[in-house]
Amino acid sequence: MPGINDSKQLTAKKREQLAVRIFANAIGIGIGAASVREIDRFNILQASVLAMRRALRRLPVAPNHVVVDGRALRTLDVVHTAVIHGDARCYSIACASILAKITRDRVMHALASRYPGYLWEDNVGYATVAHLRGIADRGITPHHRRSFLPVRQLSLDFGAADSEQILDADQLAALIAEVTDGSLPALGVGPLPAIGNTDATSGVVL
Repeated sequence: MPGINDSKQLTAKKREQLAVRIFANAIGIGIGAASVREIDRFNILQASVLAMRRALRRLPVAPNHVVVDGRALRTLDVVHTAVIHGDARCYSIACASILAKITRDRVMHALASRYPGYLWEDNVGYATVAHLRGIADRGITPHHRRSFLPVRQLSLDFGAADSEQILDADQLAALIAEVTDGSLPALGVGPLPAIGNTDATSGVVL
């Protein structure tokens, strides 16, 4: 498929266009995510491994071998090959990265309408000046990672927030559906743990 590239080098519009072709040509696709609570509890690396496992379990076929972006993961219990800068060097990883970013963007755009003032529709959760200003002005939401230092500093929230409501799997699927305009097949996520500000990943079999 011409045009497949590191998702960071593609515009959002181009990613959406390519995703349609990825869905049409892939043998299987699985989407996984880790919750904000899991990220805060385990760290971003181990939360990413959890998301990878969930994505792999949702593939309609069992892969013989897996390629992952970055370094080898001792806690990923499947045979895999790690590729540094894989989204720029490996076709399958690039396709998975495109779908993961689309999923992330759709969730953040939907949350932006529910939590105005953080400009998530523009920064999709990155720590931009506007996003940090929103935290300073409005405090944090249930979807912010409390282990992220600027969140803790700006909100003066140094304690746990176990009683806070966080997004569940059905709500996440609904959020993704809200911003699907019919030009792309629905990105079904299947049963997930409670989801807040997620670390999303995707598995693609080509």
